[in-house]
Amino acid sequence: MAEPAGPNVYSIAAHRGFADALVAGLIPRYAEPELGLARLTLLLPSRRAERIVTEAFVRLSGGGLLLPRMAVVGDLDLDETLGPLLDPLGAGSAVPPAADPVRRWLRLAELLRAELGKETPKAPGLLRLAFETARTMDRLAIEGIELGDLLQERVAGIVGDLAMHWQDSTRNFARVQAHWLAELAARGEVDPPVRRNLLFDHAARRWREVPPNQPVVAAGITSASPALARLLRTIADLPNGAVILPDLDLSLDQDIWDGLGSAGIPGEAGGPPFGERDTLTHPQYHLKLLLNRMGVNRAEVDPWHRAGLAAAPPERSRAISNLFLPPEGSARWVDLRAEQRRLSGVRLMESAHPGEEAQAIAILIREALDQPEKRVALVTPDRGLAGRVVAHLRRWNIVADDTAGQPLPQTTAGRVLLLLAELAASEASPVPLLALLVHPLVGAGEGRAAWLENARALDLELRGPRPKPGLVPVEAAVDRLAKRGKGEDIAGWWQGLAAVLAPVFALPEDAALAEALDVLAAAGEALCGARLWGEADGRALAGWLEELRDASAAIGTRLGRADLTQVLRDAMDRVPVRPPWGGHPRVAVYGLLEARMSRADLVICAGLTEGSWPASPSPEPLLPPAVLRALGVPSGEFRIGLAAHDLAGALGAPEVVLSWAQRDEGGPVIPSRFVLRVEAMLGDLAAAHRERRAVELARTIDHAALLPPYPQPQPMPTAAQRDVALAVTAVDRLRGDPYQFYAQAILRLRSLDGLDADPSAAWQGTVVHNVMERWHKAGGRAGELLALASEELAEMQAHPVTRSLWWPRLERALQWIDAKIARDAGEGRKVLASEIKGHFQLAGVTIKGRADRIDRGADGALIVVDYKTGKAPTGKQVQDGFALQLGTLGLMAAANGFEGIVGTPNGFEYWSFAKSEESETGFGCYSEPVLEPPKRSGIPRDKFLSETERYLREAIDKWIKGSAPFTARLNPDLPGYNDYDQLMRLDEWQARGEQEA
Repeated sequence: MAEPAGPNVYSIAAHRGFADALVAGLIPRYAEPELGLARLTLLLPSRRAERIVTEAFVRLSGGGLLLPRMAVVGDLDLDETLGPLLDPLGAGSAVPPAADPVRRWLRLAELLRAELGKETPKAPGLLRLAFETARTMDRLAIEGIELGDLLQERVAGIVGDLAMHWQDSTRNFARVQAHWLAELAARGEVDPPVRRNLLFDHAARRWREVPPNQPVVAAGITSASPALARLLRTIADLPNGAVILPDLDLSLDQDIWDGLGSAGIPGEAGGPPFGERDTLTHPQYHLKLLLNRMGVNRAEVDPWHRAGLAAAPPERSRAISNLFLPPEGSARWVDLRAEQRRLSGVRLMESAHPGEEAQAIAILIREALDQPEKRVALVTPDRGLAGRVVAHLRRWNIVADDTAGQPLPQTTAGRVLLLLAELAASEASPVPLLALLVHPLVGAGEGRAAWLENARALDLELRGPRPKPGLVPVEAAVDRLAKRGKGEDIAGWWQGLAAVLAPVFALPEDAALAEALDVLAAAGEALCGARLWGEADGRALAGWLEELRDASAAIGTRLGRADLTQVLRDAMDRVPVRPPWGGHPRVAVYGLLEARMSRADLVICAGLTEGSWPASPSPEPLLPPAVLRALGVPSGEFRIGLAAHDLAGALGAPEVVLSWAQRDEGGPVIPSRFVLRVEAMLGDLAAAHRERRAVELARTIDHAALLPPYPQPQPMPTAAQRDVALAVTAVDRLRGDPYQFYAQAILRLRSLDGLDADPSAAWQGTVVHNVMERWHKAGGRAGELLALASEELAEMQAHPVTRSLWWPRLERALQWIDAKIARDAGEGRKVLASEIKGHFQLAGVTIKGRADRIDRGADGALIVVDYKTGKAPTGKQVQDGFALQLGTLGLMAAANGFEGIVGTPNGFEYWSFAKSEESETGFGCYSEPVLEPPKRSGIPRDKFLSETERYLREAIDKWIKGSAPFTARLNPDLPGYNDYDQLMRLDEWQARGEQEA
């Protein structure tokens, strides 16, 4: 009796191109007249692999072909996809349905809350912990590990020897899983990985008992889960079945293969499946693990002799094998002949930083597309780098979609929902409110222009420190705008908008998640209409919303309003939105998972730095590594081997560029260990593989012809443009930095405060002046100043945080002022006016301004007082003519420029709110820039007004009536405002001017 043939297991070498080589072999082997491949069932690892193989069939089918039935092994509905192959009589399988992953996530959070008690973290942290718990449960289930295995005596003994936090974590995990499994059993459900395992076992058992008449082929599957390995072995044993593996190295020396380690087969009975010396980081390790679990010897695997359209030279596979030799085996590199370590067609490209790397990659792609039919693929785990390359390609109108997708929170539709949640959490904070109002989906349509005009008007009105929470400050801002006639029917516009947002702000502090999602979705649709759901991101958002809403309603999940934004963002981050068809047909941008089985004529592997490719091993947060090893779960280093296998597959392309940058946004980085291996194996051949041209082009592509250095600005307006009135507060700018005066008074430019900005000096000054004005007009009675200040802050609707930070300083300074005025009054001094406007003429120019306060002293002379929220100008600044405000106000009073005030000033005082050791309250101080002993700077009292007038006349004759240029930073050492530094392009000429000087 003839011995049965061995298993039908094949390997497609890296240089052949997996998808095209697979299809090139399937068509002649399984195609039938008229039916084509319709009777073939093809099992693939992912939906992306299904798309790649379909594209390969299109390329190689010639005039047309009936495609095989394709099924994804990870599909929870695999039994329905395979249909009669598993259940020809339609009797149905005994495999229970899978639990909803979202419902499980929320329920695990409730179980953890009950288990942790007082140690329960806040909602975002709790839900992250629940997600990690679910992921750990899945990881164990994939390996076929049950709760009973975790409770074995040998595992308990390991846990008992560990630190207390590991003991607590393991105990909590086991208890939560026990509760969850009991609930699943009551509902007749299982976890998704368990259902997959049951489906795999059901299919394997069914096909062993009744082999299908149609051919069954499993291709590209590298997952080594025990249940899947059993199914693959069954398929390999079918008379018309086959298992086709990617990039299994059949030429690797047997001693090297054996040296990879036990790979799932314990060295002794009862020993761990993975030895301490196993080379988990080798790209062949996971394939050895799969073969061991299938019960297949590497010698039983046959090579697949068909090649794809984008095949590399055969010697490439041997070079790749040598490249990834284990540390002990890599010593033979020194003895390799040049042709055995040469990677012809492989280039090494090192850039200075990610921006330069992305530009160089874009240039390589652009050049490659000049060759007809040449396909290009960018493979990188760095989504930021991929996004930069996609953006750079747009300069040549090349649309390249990132097939790895974009996280839902970063999409247009997802951002609407998060802004609404943030708006509810922050109680109408200006930043999320205005970001929502100018969102491209909100208010779109025929009235978009009017909508944006109103939103921009509201933006300008809300700038400055954050107002108090709620809609009241926003409504007050709208009322002010309506009174000034700003916007287009802004009152009616806001009324409609407020009605839409009212349910969002009405969410309770502790809201049901399902109710909150309903409110946010309704508000989003009211603002955006059907546009919110119309594109790929909107459809993904709708599906995610429905799943989360149904699950949270079933579980009864409740969240604090302040936690809503972070919880939704965390959940949405796990939802990738992949672009629809429509990008450039010969350009693809892949992540590592999406790149598997794909092939192109030029493959650019980018972001090859440690921590990126390969990624840093992430420790298991819930179960200790010793427990995972004992249970037979591969450690985090196993993923490094998968990353190495991804690179090995990419290296099989005809042309390959390995790209990395010397630094990232955070600082210098280390090139990937894979790059260092390539350089070490190439040795003296590495120089010939350097790609320098693309990097040089990247450095020069955006460099226009060198322009002459930008000079120090010296604008020369016309006489008519110079003829402007002088504000008292602008005189110092005119003399100290004429350009600042030019920008403010002639160009009429104003700097804008930011939204939610820290209290600026101008804002603080406004508060102080308003408080003092109200107090003096109310009679200036002692003890009333603080109450008026509190009322003023309330009327300005300052945010509680702003008030709490600034109020202690303001309170102490006002107490000092209250006491100082009372003492002055006792000495015969009287306040005549506060916040009084005035003007006068000097040298043909109108000078106007507002005096903070004017008093009359006991001797009958006037005293000019100027309040400062910060430090007062020094006597030296006044003496040199760069702080003329007090003197100018004195001239105005002397010229009877203030209505109802007659007299000549003889006192010139600064009252500062700054910290002072001389003040009994710690804040508030008085100074007079008059040159009197023991002072060494200032202007003598009898010459104060005459010296000020001299300085004013000089400035007027030079800049207002004269023709002098308004030179930027005329006095660079003088402290002053920097509102217009960007306008004057200060950084472009200041340092150069200092060097030239």
